[in-house]
Amino acid sequence: MGKIVVSQFVSLDGVIEDPGGSEGWDRGGWAFRYERGPEGDKFKLDELTAADALLLGRVTYGGFAEAWPSREGEFADKFNGMAKYVVSSTLSNPEWNNSQVIEDVAGDVPPLRDRHEGDILVNGSAQLVQALTEHDLVDEYRLMVYPVVLGGGKRLFGGTDGPRSLKLVDSRPAGETLILTYHPA
Repeated sequence: MGKIVVSQFVSLDGVIEDPGGSEGWDRGGWAFRYERGPEGDKFKLDELTAADALLLGRVTYGGFAEAWPSREGEFADKFNGMAKYVVSSTLSNPEWNNSQVIEDVAGDVPPLRDRHEGDILVNGSAQLVQALTEHDLVDEYRLMVYPVVLGGGKRLFGGTDGPRSLKLVDSRPAGETLILTYHPA
């Protein structure tokens, strides 16, 4: 049985918006200003290797679908070949191979766990992460925390219907970042 894993680059003040700088946000690109070291690179590669599928919001999916098909290498081959689910009410025919649109987070996401043995990775997708959190569908949060305070932007836990307790299950340094892994308590 697969598990839903939210994996995010996050600032010290909880911002996940535009870490790579491709979204045009005036504070974007913040993740590339810091070295995550070989430990961080290995963490991301191991994470992708353990995944069977991507679960993405429409905006993140669009950015990934534009960037990854033209890339080559082990990381790109895995991204391009794996199953991809995009949550959207406006996208009908996703063009990136092995992509499927789902509309109902509460109804369509839980069966994905039975469909996959490996992890179902969620990157970016702030609105989707909030919906998954609200419906108690996240099995694990993997946060690569960067030493920066951005002072604004989309936050990982932007608005919840109440407190959420998490249990720290792993922490380790990775270059200038810190990798924190949490399970819902």
